[in-house]
Amino acid sequence: MELIETALEKGGETNKSDALTINGQPGDLYNCSKQDIDAVTNFTRRIKALADKDHPIDVPQEVDTRLFITISVGTYPCPNDSCEGPNRSRLAASLNNVSFMEPEIDLLQAYYRGIGGVFQTDFPSVPPHFFNFTADELPDSVLTPLKGTKAKVLKFNSTVEMVFQGTNVLNAAENHPMHLHGYSFYFVGSGFGNFDNVTDPKKYNLVDPPEINTVGVPKNGWAAIRFRADNPGMFGYFCMLFISFI
Repeated sequence: MELIETALEKGGETNKSDALTINGQPGDLYNCSKQDIDAVTNFTRRIKALADKDHPIDVPQEVDTRLFITISVGTYPCPNDSCEGPNRSRLAASLNNVSFMEPEIDLLQAYYRGIGGVFQTDFPSVPPHFFNFTADELPDSVLTPLKGTKAKVLKFNSTVEMVFQGTNVLNAAENHPMHLHGYSFYFVGSGFGNFDNVTDPKKYNLVDPPEINTVGVPKNGWAAIRFRADNPGMFGYFCMLFISFI
């Protein structure tokens, strides 16, 4: 927690270990080879549900609500260049160009007690701008996200598809473990590069995908999930590496 608190206070990255391996596993400075990445990708894609009469699954075949969500790490300027992020700025994680602002009143408290003005219900279903999300170089115009405390309202019992698109903003592409509270979901597809909404859905596994609550979005790639919104309440969806939250 001390590392996280220091990073939040100073606006830069957490300190990294200088070890190539930690407890026998790849450390921060371990440069995974293409062979390593291919092996992990192949293993992950082979994970499937049992999908038999003793282990039934209910993958949504039709979708009521579609969300395309970009994951980025940008920056905010700091007074007098006082932070420790790039160019003395503050790092800011975002989803669809919205960086989560923690409210003074707890979100669940505001929701269940009907307290207004704590959050907005206009989280965008798509990013405000489309560009080559995984390009080697990206313009400075995509560096600074908006600030907001936003939620997405889903109709009860509707079927939902979320496609998470990793980006290379700040050359900070990373594998993002996206976690959902209150639900398990079906991991129906993933790939590298920019998601193609015409060809990539044709490769979805809608027969026996694994049912999980955390999905890894590949570095400079995408991951698609589906679920039925049948558990009423307010639930967070966030990256477990950065403070990005909807």
